[in-house]
Parts: sequence; C-alpha cells; structure tokens
Amino acid sequence: MADGTPAAPARLVATGLSKRYGAVQALADVDFDLQPGEVVALLGENGAGKSTLVKVLSGLVTPDTGTITMDGEAVNISSSARSQAAGIAVVQQEYSTVGALSVAENLVLGKANSPFLWTRGRLRSEAQALLGEVGLGHIDPSTKVEELSVAEMQLLEVARVLAREARVVIFDEPTAALSDAETEKVLAVVRGLAAKGISIVYVTHRLPEVFAIADRVSIFRNGRSLPSVAIGDIDVAGIIQMMLGRTLETMYPERKPVAGDERLVLREVVISGLSAPVSLSARRGEILGLTGQLGSGADLVVKALASETPILGGVVEVDGSPLKAKDRSKGLADGITYCSPDRKRSGIFAGLSIVRNLSSSWLSSVATAGTVSTRRERTAAEALASAFAIDSKRLGSSVGKLSGGNQQKVALAKWLGNNPTLFLVEEPTRGVDVGARSDIYAKLRGLCEQGMTVVVSSSDTNEIHGLCDTIATFYHGEMVGVGPADDWTEDALVAAVMNRSEK
Repeated sequence: MADGTPAAPARLVATGLSKRYGAVQALADVDFDLQPGEVVALLGENGAGKSTLVKVLSGLVTPDTGTITMDGEAVNISSSARSQAAGIAVVQQEYSTVGALSVAENLVLGKANSPFLWTRGRLRSEAQALLGEVGLGHIDPSTKVEELSVAEMQLLEVARVLAREARVVIFDEPTAALSDAETEKVLAVVRGLAAKGISIVYVTHRLPEVFAIADRVSIFRNGRSLPSVAIGDIDVAGIIQMMLGRTLETMYPERKPVAGDERLVLREVVISGLSAPVSLSARRGEILGLTGQLGSGADLVVKALASETPILGGVVEVDGSPLKAKDRSKGLADGITYCSPDRKRSGIFAGLSIVRNLSSSWLSSVATAGTVSTRRERTAAEALASAFAIDSKRLGSSVGKLSGGNQQKVALAKWLGNNPTLFLVEEPTRGVDVGARSDIYAKLRGLCEQGMTVVVSSSDTNEIHGLCDTIATFYHGEMVGVGPADDWTEDALVAAVMNRSEK
C-alpha cells in the first residue's frame, strides 16, 4: 500500500481445483477468491460446477488437485469438521434442523467446542442473542422447530451458522422456497453479516438478488470458472450470456390472444385452508397464474383441483362437466395432471432411470398382461425427453445424478405421456437456472398452443407476470385480485401479494 502497510490477505483463495467423477469433469482448474466482508455471487447453470465447489469448501468432497488458503494460510478442509474449524459454514437450501428438537437445541447441534453440559438458562440466553441477530427475536427458544414457518426455518439455518462464529458463510440458494417479503429478510441478514467483516458466497438462480447484495459475480460454465466481474460492470444480459455461452433473446415466450372455450370454471368454491370462496375460470390454450406469499393460499387452489386438498363446497367444472375426482388416480383418468413443488420428495424417483421416471405415470399404457414393452416405453420416453430438451443419450442414467434443472424437466415431462387437458403445476422452476427456465416456459406455452390449459401456482411474481395470460393474487387465505396479465404491472403484482397499495 502507499503508506507502507501491507495489504491484508484475501479471506479465501482456491487455486487450481479439479474434481472428476468417472467420465464427468465436475471442476476443471477452478480459481476462486473472496475478500473480508465481501459478497460474491456464485452463478452458473445447473451442472456447471457450483455445487461441487460448495461441497469442496464445506469439506464434503476432496478435490483431485488444487490448494485452499484462509487469511493467507494453507488449510486442510478434507472433512466437514475441518471445514468448520477453519471458519467455513454453509446455509443449506435443504434444512439441516431437527424438527422434534427446540429452536435453542438446534442452534447448538453440531457446534464445535460446545460445553459438555448445557444449562437451560445458558442455552436460552445464547439462543435469544442469536435469534435477535437474524430477525427472529420474537421466537421463543423453546419452540419446536417443526412449528416454524418456512421462512423462519431458513433464518434459523442462518442463526446456526452465526453460532459457529464463521469467517466465511456460504448461502446455497437460501431463498428458493421463500416469497419476496421473506427473501428480503434473508438479504438483510446477508448485508448485516458482510458489514461485520464476514465473507459471503451467495449461490442463487434469482438474478435480482445478485444485484441487490453482491459486490462481484463469479460465473461457472462446464466445470470451469470464468474471470469474476464487479457487479457495477455487468447487467442481467451480460450475466446470462456468460452463464450460457450465448445470448438469451427472451426469458418468456410471446403471449398470444387466447380464444378457446372455457375449460375450467370455479364458482364460489370453498377450499380447506382458505378464508373465502374462490371464483375463477381458465380457457383452452390459456396459462392461469396464481400467486402470493408462502401461506397465502394460492397453492391450495391447485392442490384442491388435484384432489390433494378437500373441496368443501361450490362448483368446479372441467369442459362443462362437474369435477368428480376424489383422488389423484381419478383425476388422471379425467385428463388432469399435477406436478408437485417438491421434486425430490414427490416429483422424481431419484434411484431410477430417466426412462422409468418418464414412464412412471403411464407405464400401464405400454404393458400387455402385466409385461412392459421396453421398446414402446423407450420410444415414448424419447419423445417426451426431446420435447423438454433432455439429452436422449442419458435416458438410462439415474435421475438422481442429473442437475436440478434436468430433474425438474423430468418431473414435468412425465405427466405429458397421459395426454392431459388440464395441467396443474406448482413452483415450476424452483431451484432451476435461467437456461432451463427458458426451456420450461417455452414448453408450457407450446402445450397451450396445442389446446391444453395450464394452471401455475408460484411465489415468484416475476415468473407469473412474464409467463401467464391471466393472474390471480392471494393474501392470507383469500383471493384479492384477478385480471389479464396485460392489466398488471410487476410493481402492482408485488403490491397485491403484500396487501399494500402500489407506490
């Protein structure tokens, strides 16, 4: 430095990291650095290498080659315990808390250098201090974690990291399941941590969040790291081009006038969990979007149509006939299919091949006397894979080995073999990169152009505004607005789901 004081070393430097799994080069000579108090957004398509880098830094994966230093000193983080001891902590996308234990007990669970015996008073005192730092000061530390909301559980994950006194915190898609208002709480915590000098690695597919909190972006493509870029020197289009290696002309397909007859009609429908009846309609060839914050009730409408949630009263008609489906199998027979928001728990069979996943809902149609024709099954599966841009050469691979984006494509595509007329979809692109999002949006629009009706429930207001023809908004269990997409601005849509006037 000009005054002769040596520059402080980087908080973390990873040099020449490589990792191969058989024929797959997950990381190839990757470089990554992080300064004290800096927020670096780690971006890339699903399968680009981000998750592998996170696993290396958290001690879950040992690289084949490469070195890592922390504050100028070489570190060995070949296990999760060593990673934690080095000052690295991870806020996981999937919660690591134990639901049956209290909030206070979860905060010290797995913490290194904890006392052998905790007194109830000390446990409560430390928990209250940590909860206050992440905006959960209103939570009683004795509350069971299973009683918390989704957003509260995510913030609890952050509090657990604070309990470990980390120097580097990795946020792995922390807002994937959160609404806009809940996301802002997490971003505020990230800003606060950085202000205290803690270094942040922020992994996300939500680009607006990147511009809200990041100092730099580090983009991965095909297992390689590209030179990082200061956030002020790049825009959304530039990020997408670096991620994909090409320009993306538009995220959402063009909306066209919908002139089809009414396919779905709800008249004063009373749904378990909603505080007021719902009246809606959707035409052939239309995408109807339902949106609101988590817990608003938008998802309950889709679940009710899919026979996942009880309909207590009112009239539901599909193509002019009363809906009589009492379970999923009856709905499937009537041309109604439903894609769950949780692909890992109820959308895919991770241990089975892509072919068997794609055929899982229509396997009987390619079977005779209980014997499956593998030739007919594969032919039909290849057609579905092609429709969703899934590599047909990998049809024999386990779905669990695919990237999140390709897993979501499989979860959606498998239902199309039933030739549905009404396709119900919750959170269609949760945890999916921009390239896969664009593919999914294009396919949903293409299905509508073939005469299908699609009902989408999503807490992502940008997605609903860009994709849908008609939009209904929900707040605290009640539908508070409905109208053509062209009548909504994105600001008005956000205001509606937060129950405030547009400013």
